[in-house]
Amino acid sequence: MNGQRIGYVRVSTFDQNAERQLQEVQVDRIFTDKASGKDRNRPQLDVLLGYVRDGDTVVVHSMDRLARNLDDLRKIVHDLTKRGVQVEFIKEHLTFIGDDSAMANLMLSVMGAFAEFERALIRERQREGIALAKNRGAYQGRKRSLRQDQVLELRKRAKAGEAKASLAREYGISRETVYQYLREES
Repeated sequence: MNGQRIGYVRVSTFDQNAERQLQEVQVDRIFTDKASGKDRNRPQLDVLLGYVRDGDTVVVHSMDRLARNLDDLRKIVHDLTKRGVQVEFIKEHLTFIGDDSAMANLMLSVMGAFAEFERALIRERQREGIALAKNRGAYQGRKRSLRQDQVLELRKRAKAGEAKASLAREYGISRETVYQYLREES
């Protein structure tokens, strides 16, 4: 294959070091997301998927960096290899070329299942930690995005028919947060 080697890096939080993942790996270009791997909703992943061409190789540090959900991992790898793009995972020493061999499918499924299992363990430990902190009175929850006067104004404007998306942009919050504030009123 004569195409480019395209790196994909994902870290979950902004303070994590993204550079270490493909350090000392030769790539022509890198796409980096600072987002959870729980789903495919990642801007740079979308850009990468639109950028790569037949003959390219997507290089990722490990499977859990590409996806923490087995279905998403399998779909991404399948979609790329179907287009003639190889997918190489450095940590696992695995490269997928689209041959759809039984062994390749088994390895992708087993290793992807471990990544999904690890995510479930992380969520479980997080819930346990929050429950313990609540019992001690040390956990207050996440700080609210808007002050109470802003919430009241937001609700009033939404009732008057203003678009939720424009309210979200104006207040610097997501539409889902707008809807959460509106549901609290009920």
